[in-house]
Amino acid sequence: MNKDIIGYAALHGGAVALYISGIAFFINNADRWFGRLEDTPAAPVLMLTLFVLSAAITGSLVLGRPLIWFLDGKRREAVALFISTLAVLLLFGAGLAALVLR
Repeated sequence: MNKDIIGYAALHGGAVALYISGIAFFINNADRWFGRLEDTPAAPVLMLTLFVLSAAITGSLVLGRPLIWFLDGKRREAVALFISTLAVLLLFGAGLAALVLR
């Protein structure tokens, strides 16, 4: 089961890192693609919608399988997967910080 935990943690953490990178790319280029939305009433609605969608996507990637395992009685594996997924995200953040803050 240890290989499964590492594999799932890498997959889920990598998917979250990829999603975060995609959203950051979108936000950095949105002005160029759509024009400035700052002065419109739609801007806060769009940002809150993106926030809720992002919370749902990343929450399901980080907590989905651990919750299922926990409810199936695999408590130790569930906690190990949750912590391992967070470790993958921490490594992604640390690696990115190391590249940017040279």
